[in-house]
Amino acid sequence: MSKDICQISYVDDERVARARARMHDDQTIVELAETFKVLSDPTRVRILHALAEEELCVCDIATVVEATQSAISHQLRILRAARLVKSRKDGKMVYCSLDDEHVRNLFEEGIRHLKEG
Repeated sequence: MSKDICQISYVDDERVARARARMHDDQTIVELAETFKVLSDPTRVRILHALAEEELCVCDIATVVEATQSAISHQLRILRAARLVKSRKDGKMVYCSLDDEHVRNLFEEGIRHLKEG
């Protein structure tokens, strides 16, 4: 018997009602799933890791991640669309950083989960 299947069928209506009351709306659930989908790519995770401590220009990110600037630019577009990374232009240079402290926390919690779990 699978350990993920109840041996008897019983629904606790009160627990179900409480769980449903705490559920976020469908749009929030979809957006969260999309965020995690963006994080499913190792190159994008490496970029976030590189940006977790400081702002870097695209050239520096490409060097750290060992990818072409074109490949990094493509990944940065996806990360910006997901509001995980922001960028600013300074003359001919483009600098990137994590969008906000929530992204840093999400990244750090994921690492902590893996190391402590």
